[in-house]
Amino acid sequence: MEGDIFSGLGNGTPGDGKVLQTFNKSFGQVQDILDQNRLLINEINQNHESKVPDNLSRNVGLIRELNNNIRRVVNLYADLSSSFTRSVESSSEGELAGGLSSDGKASQKRYRSGKSGESQGCLIMM
Repeated sequence: MEGDIFSGLGNGTPGDGKVLQTFNKSFGQVQDILDQNRLLINEINQNHESKVPDNLSRNVGLIRELNNNIRRVVNLYADLSSSFTRSVESSSEGELAGGLSSDGKASQKRYRSGKSGESQGCLIMM
């Protein structure tokens, strides 16, 4: 795909290529479905404007197909979101070792520096 937005995602691990391949495949499927939907919508509009009873009846099936395609796109995006989340979590495990609390959120630790009695502090996000 042009301007692959995931080209900088990986950190060089062997699974990065497979992850990017999966994203590209899924986005290709989504784009194909959206292109098909564009054609369906154009046909539905033409049928509606024609006011011909057979064309209007045909729209029922076309609208069902359009709805099914929309469901497929939603499912593909949900799968992509899950895959992306798993990929990011697995690639950042080393970076966040010990930095996640039991609920999966990043923990915050406060470190103080300076002489005793001074209240200099630094908040570090892990």
